[in-house]
Amino acid sequence: MAVAAEKATRAGAVYAQIREDIFQGALEPGQRLRLVELAQRFSVSQSVIREALTRLSGQGLVVATPQQGFSVVTLSLKDLDELTEARRNIESLVLRQAVERGDITWESAVVAAHHHLAGTPMTLPGGEVNHDWLAVHESFHQTLLEGCGNDRLLSVALSLRDAATVYRRWSFPIGHDYDRDIAGEHQALVDAVVARDADAASRLLAQHIDRTSASLRAVAQSETVRAG
Repeated sequence: MAVAAEKATRAGAVYAQIREDIFQGALEPGQRLRLVELAQRFSVSQSVIREALTRLSGQGLVVATPQQGFSVVTLSLKDLDELTEARRNIESLVLRQAVERGDITWESAVVAAHHHLAGTPMTLPGGEVNHDWLAVHESFHQTLLEGCGNDRLLSVALSLRDAATVYRRWSFPIGHDYDRDIAGEHQALVDAVVARDADAASRLLAQHIDRTSASLRAVAQSETVRAG
């Protein structure tokens, strides 16, 4: 029992670090993930690495290919469009249920998470995106969904959000998207939650997801042209 628990703890730590490496771009889309190299890096067995990568594969962050092993998911416009459609449908449904079912503790948590987000600068003095803002932003959106009262739906929604995070490598211009009032979009979501307006909250979140996807798509297309 103790050995199994220790292995699970190691696998969890490895999973968390590889996940963060993918999110931060240290592991690039399509990059092969070799068990031997990762086992040496983390000083663990290959079975621990395989367990962590299998978990990431289930979240859509890693691809497991027969006879070839594991690799970071490859980014594509088709995948981004499909991911956006899935998120729009699932997340808006989960938020609708959260507004309908969430209690005052959840509502207070949403207000507090938004206060933290509003007080965190999106960009640093040099103009680059503030990674602290990205983390606080993700926490805000997760808090929005947590009042839904359905753990399975919440798990699916958060898994889709994790998959979308891979596209952060394309997201630099979002912090400089002057055509959007991102802070205003977040405030509108909170206002709908506090007003318990499920229709408005669901609609606003779907629009928020679509706008972010459009920004990512524009950057992805420009990168494709530049690479060509």
